[in-house]
This record gives sequence, structure tokens and C-alpha cells, in this order.
Amino acid sequence: MAIMAVMKPSSTKDTNSKAVSTRERILCASLQLFNEQGERNVSTNHIAAHLDISPGNLYYHFKNKQAIIYALFGQYQKRVLNILQVPEDRQLQPMDKLNYLQGVFKGLWDFRFLHRDMEHLLLSDPQLHGHYRAFFRTCESRVREIFRGLGRAGILDVTEEDIIDLALNTWIIVTSWFSFLRCNLLSDESQTISPELLQGGIYQVFTLERPYLTEEYRDVMRELQQRYMPRPSWLANPPAAE
Repeated sequence: MAIMAVMKPSSTKDTNSKAVSTRERILCASLQLFNEQGERNVSTNHIAAHLDISPGNLYYHFKNKQAIIYALFGQYQKRVLNILQVPEDRQLQPMDKLNYLQGVFKGLWDFRFLHRDMEHLLLSDPQLHGHYRAFFRTCESRVREIFRGLGRAGILDVTEEDIIDLALNTWIIVTSWFSFLRCNLLSDESQTISPELLQGGIYQVFTLERPYLTEEYRDVMRELQQRYMPRPSWLANPPAAE
């Protein structure tokens, strides 16, 4: 009996795997370089040289640098939206609020190039600007739901109007914190922002909620906030007005 050779359908699969691998390498390298050097200072040629691939190979996966930025924004968006979810099977606990903030600020650090020069990125890419606006609205809606959940759990005593204000102010602090640090806390270009400095924003978000805390949860939320007491001397001891 003749035995028929079984052909492995590996050619297309291997090619696709290699393509995915190269695409992911480009994204990882781009994120690293953008974060370290600033997006404006990194070209597609820099990225290709960093990976030791030809510019043509890079352009096979991304037609230009804007396409890379757009893909990285998609990764950032997915991460944040995965964090901002209220559990359906239980009430929120104080640690949930801390976990939300830790996750969001970790994402802010990992994709810090986005927030370091957000205005330039959005104004130079109308498509990205449109998606960012939609992302903001979705985040705002989810943060409102988190505050509603904290209210249902008895942690906060808030009205719907309070919730709308808290959600917007939280977004403003989170997305502006990087710029605040760069403009006010770094005395010269040799200094850099660390994850610890960035997470000082967690303290400020907790401060927003302080007037709305119920008596039962005031102490525990205060203890969580104190873990992120701002440490820069400028913030602890502001200069006297001239």
C-alpha cells in the first residue's frame, strides 16, 4: 500500500508568525525609543537601525511613523479600558480604587511618550485625535460608573452631579500629571521623571474624594492615600511668594 506523504501546512503559518513577530518587535522598539528620546526625535530609520532591519522591512508592516504611533495608542487604549471595569458580582472595596489608580498610572508610565507631547501628536494626526476624543468619552463614562459603585458601597456620599465633576477632574489630573511634573518639579534637563514621581498623582486623585468620604471609610482611604504622599521638596515646601 502506498503511503501518502502528509504535507505540513506550515509555510503560510510560519510566514504569518514571522510577520507578527516582526511587527511586534517594531512596536516594542518604537515604544522604547519614543519613551527614552521623545517621539519627535525618533524616525523610522532610527527604529529600523535599532532593530537591525531594513527601512523597507519596517515599511512592509507600517507605512509611516504615524501608523506606529496609532498602533501603540491602540495598545494603550486597550490596557486602560481593561482596567476601568466595575465588577458585576460584588460591591467595590477601598482597594479596588487603589488598584484602578495603580493600573492607570502604570499605563501612563509605560506609554509616557503619548502624554509627554499629547497636543502635538493629536494636532498632527486628525484620525488619532478623533479616536482619542472617543477614548476620553469612554473613559469618562467608566470612571463615572466607578464613582457610582463607590457610592453604592457606602464609601462615598455623592450625588450624580458630584460624580460628573469627580470623573472629569480625575481625568484632568491623570492626563496632565506628566506635564505638571516636567514644568514644575524638574529643575533642569538632566533630571528625569521616575515611576515614583509619576505615581504621586494617585495622592492627588484621592484628595479629590476626601470631602465625599463617609465616616466609616475615611480612615482606611486616608491610609491608602498616604502611601503616595508626594515626596519632591518643591511640592512639600513651596517657595514663598515674592
